[in-house]
Amino acid sequence: MSKTTRRVRVALGEALQPVGEILFESDGRREISLFRYAPAWLANPSRFAIAPALPLSETAFHRSGSGPNRRAALVGPVSDSAPDSWGRGLIRKAHRGGLTELDYLLAADDTTRQGALRYLDDAGQPLAQTLPSVPRLQNLAELRALARKSNAELELTPTERDVLIGNASSLGGARPKANIRDGSGQLAIAKFTAEQDSLPIERVEVATLALARDAGVNAALAHLELANTDRPVALIRRFDRRGERRIGYLSAQSFIDANSGTGAFYTDIADALRGHGADPKAQLEELYRRVLFTILVSNNDDHLKNHGLLHVGGGRWVLSPAFDINPQPHRQRGLETGISELSGNAASVEAALEAAPFFDIDRTAAAKTLADMAATINNRWRDHCRNVGLTARQIAHYRPAFDHEEHRFARRLAG
Repeated sequence: MSKTTRRVRVALGEALQPVGEILFESDGRREISLFRYAPAWLANPSRFAIAPALPLSETAFHRSGSGPNRRAALVGPVSDSAPDSWGRGLIRKAHRGGLTELDYLLAADDTTRQGALRYLDDAGQPLAQTLPSVPRLQNLAELRALARKSNAELELTPTERDVLIGNASSLGGARPKANIRDGSGQLAIAKFTAEQDSLPIERVEVATLALARDAGVNAALAHLELANTDRPVALIRRFDRRGERRIGYLSAQSFIDANSGTGAFYTDIADALRGHGADPKAQLEELYRRVLFTILVSNNDDHLKNHGLLHVGGGRWVLSPAFDINPQPHRQRGLETGISELSGNAASVEAALEAAPFFDIDRTAAAKTLADMAATINNRWRDHCRNVGLTARQIAHYRPAFDHEEHRFARRLAG
C-alpha cells in the first residue's frame, strides 16, 4: 500500500493560539507521527510544554504505532483528545474502511473535544465543526434512545449517527456515553445504561463519587437524570471547562509518558507531581487518598487513563477530580495501577501504609487518614446507594465491595 502524508496544525484554547503541527504518515501497516512546536509558540511569553515528555524545544517528537498498539502513533496529549472506545466504534460504523489514528482524532467534534488542544486546517479553521450542536438536557431521553439503538447494533440513519459521533467523549471507556449541556448550560458527560447491563452501574458510580467526596477525595460532580426509569443516566460535570474556557488536560499515562498497556505505579505519578505539579505536597496527599479509597471500595478500573491532570498555568499541573470509580463486589481484588514496585498490583492497605513515605506522608498520619476514611465509608456507603435508588437486594449484592478484609483491617487501626 502506498504511503500517505498529512499535516495538521495544533492550536490552544478559544484564541486558537498556534502551538505546533503534526506530520502524520501511514502505509497501511505502520503509522508514524512527528510533533513539532511552532516557532510562534516557542517565542510566546505564555508558552509552556503541553506535556512533561514534550519539553519546549525545536526538536521533533516522534511516535509510531502498528497492530494492536496503533494508538501509540500520536504523542500523549494529542492522543488524550482523541475519541474513546465508544466513540471509535461509532466512527468505524460511519466510515467503514481503514481508519488511521489521525482519522479518529479529526472525527471528534471540536466543541466537545477533551482538553484545550484544537486541530486546524490549512486555512486555520478548527476541524470537525460540521456536526450538530451539543444536545441540551431536554434532549436526554432522545439521546439515550439513540445510544441504546447503536449499542444493540441496530442501523442508524446518517443524521442519528452524526448526532452520536458529534457528542462522543474522549474521557475514556467503552460504555455508551455522550456530551450534553446540563441545566446550567455547562458541558457534562451523560453515561447510559448499556443493553447488557444486569447491575445498576450508573447509579452506583454516582453514589461512589458522592461517597468519595464524603471521604475527602476531590471527585467529579455527578447526579442521576431519568432516575425513576429502569435506564437512568449518570450526568458527570466536565472538569476541563470553566464556562466556555477550555482547560488543558492530560491522562496520567501521558503525564508520566508510559507506554499504553504496560502499566505503572502510583509512585510514578507521585514522582511526576514533584517535578511538574502545582503545590506538590497537596497533590501528593490527594493522590494518596485516592489510593486508599480505591482499595477500600474495591475499584479495579484505576488504570492510567482513568486518572487525569489539569493545567493550571506555567506548565504546572494538578490532579483532575477523580472519575470512573466503579466498585466491583465479586471480582478478584487487585489494582490496575500498582501502589509501588514493592507491592505490585496488590490491593492492600498494609502495602499502602508502608508506601506512605513515597508520597511524603509519615505512617502515623497515613494510618489516621486510612482509619477516618474507612469509618466514613462504613457509615455512609449504604445511604448513598439508597439515595440513588438501589434496592435492598442490590445493596446486599454490592456489600462485598465495601465490607471486606482490607476494610476491616483499616477499621481496626481506629480501635
